[in-house]
Amino acid sequence: MQDHKQRFLFPDSDIRGELVQVESSVTRIIEGHNYPLAVQGLIGEAVAAVALLASTLKFKGRLALQAQGKGPVSLLLAECTNEGELRALARHSDGQDWSHGDIQTLIGDGNMVITIIPEQGRQYQGIVPLAGDSLAQCLEAYFHQSEQLPTRLWLASGNNRAAGLLLQRLPNQLASSDANTQMWEHLDALAGTLKMEELLNLDDQTILHRLFHDTPPQLPDAQALQFGCTCSRDRNRNALISLGSNELQTLLDEDGEVTLTCDFCRNRERFDAVDLAEMIRESS
Repeated sequence: MQDHKQRFLFPDSDIRGELVQVESSVTRIIEGHNYPLAVQGLIGEAVAAVALLASTLKFKGRLALQAQGKGPVSLLLAECTNEGELRALARHSDGQDWSHGDIQTLIGDGNMVITIIPEQGRQYQGIVPLAGDSLAQCLEAYFHQSEQLPTRLWLASGNNRAAGLLLQRLPNQLASSDANTQMWEHLDALAGTLKMEELLNLDDQTILHRLFHDTPPQLPDAQALQFGCTCSRDRNRNALISLGSNELQTLLDEDGEVTLTCDFCRNRERFDAVDLAEMIRESS
């Protein structure tokens, strides 16, 4: 199954949907990390969620979902670009009981931040409390509070795979308010019959037919999704230069080299004594 996102539209209504299925991207994100299974599941849901939410991007840039709290998972971060490049990570404490995987147990009392970061222009940020027992419920609360758009989400994750379904009611344009309300209630009830194992394991065509065969949606071309990290040797070099000549001189004197590891992709970049000496000259 190729990682992808399928948009679907219901004719003569102002209701849209998105269906996301990712496997190789999730595998790439969690490999090299010692994540407990419950944390892997949370990361998978976050990856599916940002892929769904990034469909609103009409410009070059990326959307980031960040959740922080006082639980054993202190940070959850997932990002998706307008081109469908995904990455994610989590920070967690050791020695915990990971048998319970709901978001309140894992992250606890905290906040969720949705940030839209264009390549050009100012970024937008929305912050809401983590309200709900699942990431999907927290995101529904975010849309209710920040976007004021009726939105329903279903997220599933497991076995190095993740999937998500989104329904969203847009402002009335193609149909009357009463017609959109009736259609929304009907589609919401149909989508609510979807089992998580179906969302995770069935292909999107089968899912959409099972749910909406009496009101077939229109299907534009699907968008491919893939793992993508923004780290590079130049970025790491600039980060080191920003430390200043004194700190760089200390690294040179004590170790003679430095190796930086990307938290997302685990790529390692080594800078030897010659590299450090050159960066000291540049930062002086």
